[in-house]
Amino acid sequence: MSDLFESAGMSEGAPRPLADRLRPQKLTEVVGQDHLVGPEGTLTRMLQAKRLSSIIFWGPPGVGKTTIARLLAQETDLEFEAISAIFSGVKDLRAAFDRAEGRRKVGKGTLLFVDEIHRFNKAQQDGFLPFVESGVVTLVGATTENPSFEINGALLSRCQVLVLKRLEDSALMELVRRAEALEGRSLPVAEEAVAPILAMADGDGRYLLNIVEQIYSLAGPKAVLSLPQVTSGLQKRAPAYDKTGDGHYNLISALHKSVRGSDPDAALYWFARMVDGGEDPLYLARRLVRMASEDIGLADPTALMVASEAARAYERMGSPEGELALAHAVIHLATAPKSNAAYVAWKAALSSARETGSLIPPKHILNAPTKMMKDQGYGDGYAYDHDTAEGVSGQNYFPDGMARQVFYQPKGQGREKSIAERLAWIAKIREQKG
Repeated sequence: MSDLFESAGMSEGAPRPLADRLRPQKLTEVVGQDHLVGPEGTLTRMLQAKRLSSIIFWGPPGVGKTTIARLLAQETDLEFEAISAIFSGVKDLRAAFDRAEGRRKVGKGTLLFVDEIHRFNKAQQDGFLPFVESGVVTLVGATTENPSFEINGALLSRCQVLVLKRLEDSALMELVRRAEALEGRSLPVAEEAVAPILAMADGDGRYLLNIVEQIYSLAGPKAVLSLPQVTSGLQKRAPAYDKTGDGHYNLISALHKSVRGSDPDAALYWFARMVDGGEDPLYLARRLVRMASEDIGLADPTALMVASEAARAYERMGSPEGELALAHAVIHLATAPKSNAAYVAWKAALSSARETGSLIPPKHILNAPTKMMKDQGYGDGYAYDHDTAEGVSGQNYFPDGMARQVFYQPKGQGREKSIAERLAWIAKIREQKG
């Protein structure tokens, strides 16, 4: 470990953060990732078979990606070399590969750990390929972003993607117990403060241990902090939410599907998560308008009006007042009867329009403002619907030679039930009048 302290400009005896002092020394000490390092875990089986492939670790911050990579090198007797894509460039990569090739010549392998690997551009990621393929390095990359979107397909195909989970409360409590053992006394907080501390960590073990270290420092040798003292003395962790990344798409998907599934409580939860994470409320307003047409349509025509008016209300009032109008719309949409008939009809009509090209309307429904157009038959035979007994003429409005299409098929939910009945009645009139 001395080389790590020297590279950081520190002596080995220098004070170390609690999270570093509690860093696991073997894979079995890693908490919350039993699916990887437990008795039947993926990495356990890989090590038992003595076949460690290149890996991409995908997971949120503070769940053990770096620690597991370091321990894998230890378990396989590989030299551990770490670089960060935030601070490294092509020159650093070249130097790392040169060192790995030098070790290989004397029979020593290298595990190259690349933190935030998704931050390397395509050309830089392509640069890993020959060294991974030839076995010069065993690559272990770490990313908080979806590898499917952020890692080049060529590199991804040569790596096994392993997902690390957000730490549950049981795993976080195990970290607290280890800290207590190291400090030689219980966490100096009132019992009712423990759960809020775990919630504050939000599944991030490193962040939790930083909180615990602060608590020991605030309490001193004998004091016990109350819940108000804990909450006032510690800064709340910002939600783990990337407005342009995977978190954004995951949460908007959850909101949309909760609305579609008629669950107002879940919909409000995901809406609140996005607002609290700093999402632009106008983006959410636009998505609500889309949901009103895509998933509700004419089953409840007021849904589109409510969503549109909520968007306008937010534009007028801004945050935080306008957020209530959007929450109002979320509840309305989630509780409304559902139909995607308008959405399906629009897609079908658009597809048909593209297939049929430039077919012109039938002449009987074209206006004839000039004598020449009248002589050409424009408007001949047009039946004015209001003059018929039923108020419906039943005439053909599709291009001549094009078979009649049925795009809109109401589902029978909400107002669409009466719409379906009316369309069936009109179809009979059309059939009778030929």
